[in-house]
Amino acid sequence: MNTRIKICGITRIADAQAAVAAGADALGLNFAPTSPRWVDAAIAADISGAVAGAATRVGVFVDQGRAEIEQILASVPVDLLQFHGNETAEFCRSFSLPYMKAFRVGAPFDAAAAVAAYPDACALLLDAYVPGVPGGTGETLALEYWPETATLPLVLAGGLTAANVAAAIAAVELDAVDVAGGVESGTKGIKDHQKMNNFIAAVKAADRISQ
Repeated sequence: MNTRIKICGITRIADAQAAVAAGADALGLNFAPTSPRWVDAAIAADISGAVAGAATRVGVFVDQGRAEIEQILASVPVDLLQFHGNETAEFCRSFSLPYMKAFRVGAPFDAAAAVAAYPDACALLLDAYVPGVPGGTGETLALEYWPETATLPLVLAGGLTAANVAAAIAAVELDAVDVAGGVESGTKGIKDHQKMNNFIAAVKAADRISQ
């Protein structure tokens, strides 16, 4: 088993490089204007260039218009899109890039219905439901809501830290984990390099135990 690791809310080149050095598989660049981890497109372009080929670069959007997204993508190279709002499958696929669809989960999750709605998604990301907040809350997703099976890869997000990620990996079938606040020290968007190292080490240790 090899659980993929995404560090989301990257806003600095140094943090992106440290995440890659620690073993992260993917980095999230958050372009939602209301997010405390929002990153300017010019800075994001520098970050993207610094880690090109070393990690999957994920552009995160929340109910943003086509023109805005296309303008950002014209200057920031990304490998994957993540849609965290109410976007339709038709909208998600229209940018000619692989995409991951996020769901806020506050009840047992119907994976079959999600797959039917987004059949061409490369993965489904399940995050904790908090009213009025599209993601990045730091709240832990209740694992009793996790689906037993799914025909698309599943990504767990929400309240993960080095202290609890191994238990989550042991408890449910998942393909990847996504962390933002759990590897920060107080300021959202500013990563703690030791916390990233500890988180990634915890995931890899959990993978070894599960083999």
